[in-house]
Amino acid sequence: MLLLNRYIAFQFARIFCAVASGFIAIYLLIDFFEKIEDFVKAGKPLALILQFFFLSIPFIIDQLGPVLILLSGVITLGLLSHHRELTALMAGGVPLRAIVKPLLLGGGLCTLLFLGMAQWLLPATISTTNTIWFENVKGMIPLGIHRNGRYYYKGREGFYSFARPYPQQPVFANFSYSKWTNSHQLEFLISAETAEWKNNEWTVHAGQIQTRDANGHYQTRLISEEKILLPETPDNFFVPKYEASELSITALYQRVFRQRTDEDRVKAWADFYGRISYTLLGLPLLLLGLPVLLIAYRRWGRDLSVAIPASCALAFVAWGFWGALQSLARANYINPLLAAIAIHLLFGAAGLLLLRQQKR
Repeated sequence: MLLLNRYIAFQFARIFCAVASGFIAIYLLIDFFEKIEDFVKAGKPLALILQFFFLSIPFIIDQLGPVLILLSGVITLGLLSHHRELTALMAGGVPLRAIVKPLLLGGGLCTLLFLGMAQWLLPATISTTNTIWFENVKGMIPLGIHRNGRYYYKGREGFYSFARPYPQQPVFANFSYSKWTNSHQLEFLISAETAEWKNNEWTVHAGQIQTRDANGHYQTRLISEEKILLPETPDNFFVPKYEASELSITALYQRVFRQRTDEDRVKAWADFYGRISYTLLGLPLLLLGLPVLLIAYRRWGRDLSVAIPASCALAFVAWGFWGALQSLARANYINPLLAAIAIHLLFGAAGLLLLRQQKR
């Protein structure tokens, strides 16, 4: 039995490396043709381009991890079936669970590897590739930060602060803009309940404007609605939306307790559980993919020709289901922990039930 486990585990590892290499090559090829023009326009050297694509490999593996585990297990079992080895093993009295066990162990080891990457490797590589792409190539220098439900930006002449209850709309709540002198004295301040960018101009509502005259005295006037000139437009504002992807698993957990608003805390929990949930997604997919192959072989006499397309379709369904659950969790429609484990429980239970039926 030990020899059998080693043989199946070796086949799983060999196929995993082959499948991963193929997917990484395709991903890099597509990514290269999509981005090389931007690198050339920005005048970046070849060394920086090679560094960017090389450091993208851990991210690619992380994104494709669940489907790599699924396809590696399905192809391994499919080759055993195709070469009549599976039939011989089961005819010799080897139970199905003994045949599947090395595949599940292999998937578990890959999952542990992905978790280690998410903790120690990905934060550094993703941070570097984001800096190269967004700042060095696209010129999108971060102007601000997001803290406790508010955005803070440093413009060319002053500082902005506001909340964005509707991120897709150019409407800003609790808006303020301030300018300061070289001696760090307030020169100009706008405070308003809302501000909006419409028809290429700023309009503030229900607030006040405070200015400093030549004598150092401040004049304040109330406004109900007024158009104002500001150096920046909403398109100039840039807060990195990829911040969470640059954090390790423990950093995501620690970030939860630094949030002061319920809304930000829910999003932080969703990011934390979602990261772990996605990394663990390969095992329930493998549990469901293996009986799909066995069913295809027993009913239609086909294994890989049916199982591989079915596994790919299964992966896309899982991705869509997982993404929908994460969106609902971030919007606080469902509990983040429930959103993280729901697909694992559903696919895992279905896979175990189908595997049990195949033993009969």
